[in-house]
Amino acid sequence: MSNGNTENAEENRGSVAVADEPGQDEATEPGIDVETLEREGDIAADYIEGLLDIADFDGDIDMDVEGDRAKVSVVGTTLEELVGDKGEVLEALQELTRLAVHRKTGTRSRLMLDIGGYRDSRRKALSRIGAEVADEVKRKGEVKPMAPMTPFERKVVHDAIASAGLRSESEGEEPNRYVVVYPADH
Repeated sequence: MSNGNTENAEENRGSVAVADEPGQDEATEPGIDVETLEREGDIAADYIEGLLDIADFDGDIDMDVEGDRAKVSVVGTTLEELVGDKGEVLEALQELTRLAVHRKTGTRSRLMLDIGGYRDSRRKALSRIGAEVADEVKRKGEVKPMAPMTPFERKVVHDAIASAGLRSESEGEEPNRYVVVYPADH
């Protein structure tokens, strides 16, 4: 397994703009403490690297700051088992990683973990689905409930619905929480 998380962290530190500087990185929001997010990423990368070593999985770890959260990505050839059916294992690993960060920092982390590009490809698919549902709701003028989704999936769909100029809300209880899309006049 590559022990490149330190090098990647150093490379990424150079590419992330400090939030208060003019011409800041568009992915970083004003008022965000980039150093704190980078520290979360370092802690998470060390934790994930330890898990990969224990499980004997090969993978490289990349770290970045996107918006108001640290993002740690594991890339490799045999990581499907770490994603699981519908991302269930990935969700569990993300929560464990957030707990590891919390244990070291004392604050709750909103860290995003991606493995094998699963979240990125899922984000693209969900954005497309959200846009399609928004078009349907605009055409029919009817409220449209969607299938249950994870918090990550709901967030992507809410963003797509908002981009289409409509309103959406999450309803139900985990793990069956779902998005409801409302027509513009509702």
